[in-house]
Amino acid sequence: MKAQEVREMTAAELAVKLEELKKDLFNLRLQHATNQLDNPIKIADVKKDIARVKTFIREKEISGDK
Repeated sequence: MKAQEVREMTAAELAVKLEELKKDLFNLRLQHATNQLDNPIKIADVKKDIARVKTFIREKEISGDK
């Protein structure tokens, strides 16, 4: 996920995307624990995407955009 893609989303879309990413992270961790995960780097990528989305949510809160 690119920063430009996140920047173009509204606050509501960002909230939905954050929930999706958290579910994905949970599923990846579960797969990793049961040795079914092929590429463990996906966990780090999802964590970075979560941080990116949270950053833009906070940025919109500060600027007053809803």
